[in-house]
Amino acid sequence: MTTQLAFDFTAPDPAAGPILPHEGGRRTRVHRGTTGYHAGVSAELRVAQDYERRGYTVLRSRWRGLGGEIDLIIADGDAVIFVEVKKSRSFDRALERLSRRQILRLFSAAEEFVGTLPGGSLTEMRFDVALMDERGMIRIMEGALML
Repeated sequence: MTTQLAFDFTAPDPAAGPILPHEGGRRTRVHRGTTGYHAGVSAELRVAQDYERRGYTVLRSRWRGLGGEIDLIIADGDAVIFVEVKKSRSFDRALERLSRRQILRLFSAAEEFVGTLPGGSLTEMRFDVALMDERGMIRIMEGALML
């Protein structure tokens, strides 16, 4: 069986805006943002798979509350693990991208999330940071953040 490929070489509609990711040889801010978003989603998926491989259950991915967004929420029995995922060229650079402001938002969102659980604020919690480097290697720092 032969597979046929079809290509459309017609000129794009200029009113639709640029379709190239570069302008004058430089990446546009939109392209960088889109690339970063997809890299982040991919990293979160890989980290979630790593937790599942180790026997944990992923409760939520990219959960958003009024206090902010939590990348991953993992069940460990009755306890809940909140995971912040950071991806960069190296583990050190990924960790440098975690700001105090982000940590405070994570804590605020976590408080909001546990408020929806039967145990409420008495729920056992842990805050992990998962780092991914440019080769796709993952390093999970369990209990890295404290309230």
